[in-house]
Amino acid sequence: MTTPALPDLAALTDLAATLSQGRVSGLRWADGDGTLALVLDITGLTDAEREAAESALREGLSTAPGVTAVRIAMTRARITRRIIAVGSGKGGVGKSTLSANIAIALARQGRKVGLVDADIYGPSQPRLFGAEDLKPQARGNRLIPVQSRFGVPMLSTGQIATPGQAIAWRGPMAGRALEQLIDAEWGDADLLIVDLPPGTGDVQLSMLQKHKPVGAVIISTPQDLALMDAQRAIGLFDQMQVPILGVVENMAGYLCPHCGEISDPFGHGGAEAAARDQGLEFLGRVPLDIAIRTASDDGAPPAASDGLMAQPFAAIAVRIGAWLDARGGIASGHGP
Repeated sequence: MTTPALPDLAALTDLAATLSQGRVSGLRWADGDGTLALVLDITGLTDAEREAAESALREGLSTAPGVTAVRIAMTRARITRRIIAVGSGKGGVGKSTLSANIAIALARQGRKVGLVDADIYGPSQPRLFGAEDLKPQARGNRLIPVQSRFGVPMLSTGQIATPGQAIAWRGPMAGRALEQLIDAEWGDADLLIVDLPPGTGDVQLSMLQKHKPVGAVIISTPQDLALMDAQRAIGLFDQMQVPILGVVENMAGYLCPHCGEISDPFGHGGAEAAARDQGLEFLGRVPLDIAIRTASDDGAPPAASDGLMAQPFAAIAVRIGAWLDARGGIASGHGP
């Protein structure tokens, strides 16, 4: 018996391109019995989007004349992620709040950003993102980041440990925990903001040595004591040959909600002057404002809004984005 001739692939190729929004290639007949084989590029798709694309292709092509089965091979381009470390020489300067808001501001400007809470012993990002009740899942031996409602996937030991329980890990264990957070399945996020612990200890060294950030942002308040500690953080990054993007001055100026007078309980301009003296970029200042504190406690970072308090974070994110764009071909070499 003569096998009927299979239909021409031109019409099927056009149909597959429409169904997949141009993600199909290599469409061919796998045999003489009507099995259609193709390659689907799933780069940048979430699991739900991948499943939807696969389902649309199978349903749309299987009913086409001559098609008895559809065989789909999936491929994903390797994403090389860049890492920005956010550090400070001491605690209490608002580093985690700045990290969260910078990540959100970058995402709102069109960047594909993920956030790693590397402050192993004092994780606060789950509270800042309003994600304390969300737990990361795992696929094999890799974590799947929690999808925040602000468009920034995130991971933190605060989502893994028992709430309120002290995390008493020695250096090597903390280093392995951080490695799991960074080496997670970040999907199409090609930029990771890593909120480092304060200081210059084992966790910081392990992260800088293994994951090699493309740059670092230093957070400081204007006061002399904080600036002295920030110098140590700058020294660590210099020692590890991590470029400094710039310095942010946090808690810079307090506007009294009653009389409208501006005061400077922590001083003014110290971080900017320190950046200038060291030849570093000054990325901007964020005021000491109760609205930032209350919004952060409520899990609603100001950068996610269009209000006045979002503006400093947006301006800082623009400068960070410009720095990254100027070095567009330079990546951390950190894969998916």
